[in-house]
Amino acid sequence: MDDSGLRRLALIGTLLASGVVLHFLSPILMPFLVALLLAYLWDPVVDRLERLGLSRTLGVCVVFLVSGLVLLLLLLVLVPLLGRQMHVVAGKVPVAVEWFRTALLPWLKSEFQISEADLPLERIREALVANWQSAGGMAQGLLVSATSSSLAVLGWLANMVLIPVVSFYLLRDWDHMVRWVRETLPRPWEPTVSGLARECNEVVSAFLRGQFLVMLALGACYTTGLMLIGLDLALLIGMISGLASIVPYLGLVLGIVAASAAALLQFGDWHVLLWVAAVFVAAQMLEGMYLTPKLVGDRIGLHPVAVIFAVMAGGQLFGFTGVLLALPVSAMIMVVLRHLHDRYRKSSVYGLEPPRPATVAAAGAPGDAGPEC
Repeated sequence: MDDSGLRRLALIGTLLASGVVLHFLSPILMPFLVALLLAYLWDPVVDRLERLGLSRTLGVCVVFLVSGLVLLLLLLVLVPLLGRQMHVVAGKVPVAVEWFRTALLPWLKSEFQISEADLPLERIREALVANWQSAGGMAQGLLVSATSSSLAVLGWLANMVLIPVVSFYLLRDWDHMVRWVRETLPRPWEPTVSGLARECNEVVSAFLRGQFLVMLALGACYTTGLMLIGLDLALLIGMISGLASIVPYLGLVLGIVAASAAALLQFGDWHVLLWVAAVFVAAQMLEGMYLTPKLVGDRIGLHPVAVIFAVMAGGQLFGFTGVLLALPVSAMIMVVLRHLHDRYRKSSVYGLEPPRPATVAAAGAPGDAGPEC
């Protein structure tokens, strides 16, 4: 086996060993992967602060201070609003059960011969109301579930402390790490790997920034439109639909179903569903014609089915962290696959031979009258 074959074999072995190590270390990787993602997203901001004259460490401190203040402001504003929305949901549960009994149950009886004894509505209503009242809102429900285990609390606190600490050191030393990796690469591979890394960086950074802005814009559009209708749960449904739009069509379907059910319970009129549909159709038209082409474009090159599969596979392998990293990793894989596809199309394995030049005898044979008209 020649040297190139040995290098390829060593590369494949290294990738397989890395995959095995990552699989066994997956329970503790979440804070490090999240910290790596945050450092990657904030690195361009710190670079710009460096160009303005700040030191690297001071620039990182400024970014952390501003990010912490923005996060604190969002928590102070959104958590009370979401808490009130959850109490509104708790108040709608008896109304929903009564609407089901008076409007939907008669139709089920006539069409499917389902009696009220088959559906213990009163027990369902009592259980739902009891659960909502015991939770007291989203934040309190999360707190109750977290405090049920002291180990879970300690692990959660450790991750919350570890993520900003690791992010700080990664962000401060980001340029040194990138330079070290580039200098460590084998010299024959360095131009190809550096080119692929630059292309991956352009695609992933543009996609992450664009997709985040699209999610925020859709959440704002959904919330504003549902508020104009007068829906009490406009903020909660709009935020959830905007966040779910990272998966194609999931935010649209989830938002329409939730908003339609909430509108029927609140207004009791089927005509309000037309306004709900108009809000989501207008938001989807805005996304398709302006937001996604302008902010994201087609740089990632992933089919919607591939996006759904990537998110589900990431969640299955690494949980919530895998969901967060699924699309960036998929974008990098697509860049590498496009590079390999181009190499394959130019190789002898594909069978594409260059056109043979015409011989002198064939080009100027005596008696040849030239091509027919």
